[in-house]
Amino acid sequence: MTSTTKIKLISWLLWLLAFGLVAWTLTQLPLDEIATSIRSLSAMQWIFWMGLNLVIILLLTWRWQLLVNALNDKVNLWRLLLIRQAGQTVSFITPGPQFGGEPLQIFWLYKRCSLPLHKAILSLGMDRFYELWINFSMLLLGVFLLFFSPALDASAWQKMGAVLLVLLLLLSLLAWAILRQPQWLSARVERLARRWQEHPRLSRIENHWQALSSDLRTAIRTQKPRLLMAVLLSIAGWIGLIGELALIMAFVDVQLDLSGFILIMVAMRLALLLPVPGGIGTLEASVLWSFQTLNLPASAAIGLIALMRARDAIVLLAGFACLRGFKTPTVTAQS
Repeated sequence: MTSTTKIKLISWLLWLLAFGLVAWTLTQLPLDEIATSIRSLSAMQWIFWMGLNLVIILLLTWRWQLLVNALNDKVNLWRLLLIRQAGQTVSFITPGPQFGGEPLQIFWLYKRCSLPLHKAILSLGMDRFYELWINFSMLLLGVFLLFFSPALDASAWQKMGAVLLVLLLLLSLLAWAILRQPQWLSARVERLARRWQEHPRLSRIENHWQALSSDLRTAIRTQKPRLLMAVLLSIAGWIGLIGELALIMAFVDVQLDLSGFILIMVAMRLALLLPVPGGIGTLEASVLWSFQTLNLPASAAIGLIALMRARDAIVLLAGFACLRGFKTPTVTAQS
């Protein structure tokens, strides 16, 4: 079997696996409730809601573009948007905490956008670092605020806060090691890859790592405004997520105080960190648990779940359209 045939076979198997996971995902969605919820919303409500989601996606894509620019390179925002959504689709259907599409995103940046490999890896790594660090920080803030809710068990949230704090410290330690001790990390990466160093591509891993580390230090030293702007865009994205949840709460006619709203938001975001494709099952359980804890009607919880899954289905379909577009012949879209 030739290498070309093997690549085609692997490609077909990956597509079959992807469609199988999508089919499984759709069987787990509350389709009847989704249909009812869709009919209950007006056209203007749908336009405003989808517009808000588009703004959130554009903000996060802009953050990624800023990080590419901070590395003294350029990629068209529209092409980055397509790459991001295609990769997010793969991550959605991959068993794991919202990860899985990153290798494809790096490949597309390298092949379709002519971005040097180390810059493709670094820009995506920085984008994921921002996302994880801000997400954990916002969740830690939410958990901290829940400490002061007299209606909730503070001990459980203290444990969760401790876990989030440890994750934040580990991320910060990793960033410090990359910036301050690049030789130490390079030696360990080289040791892990030693058995494959005869491979013509992997034999250059040390050169890629040195270029990556050098570009990162240069960006931090000379691109502080862009890096700060990326933080602000991350926070703006979270504000958009909070606004979207408040909007859906209004759709299902639920009014909450601040602690109740924070409880539902934190429970949902924590559920999405569990290693389940698209949070299928875990998100539903978190919504039902939080609504039961707050003595809210189960019908409102079902409506909330249905609307959020309707949103997920629309984004997933759009992502598959982006993914399908990358099967066309390679076109460089650098500008």
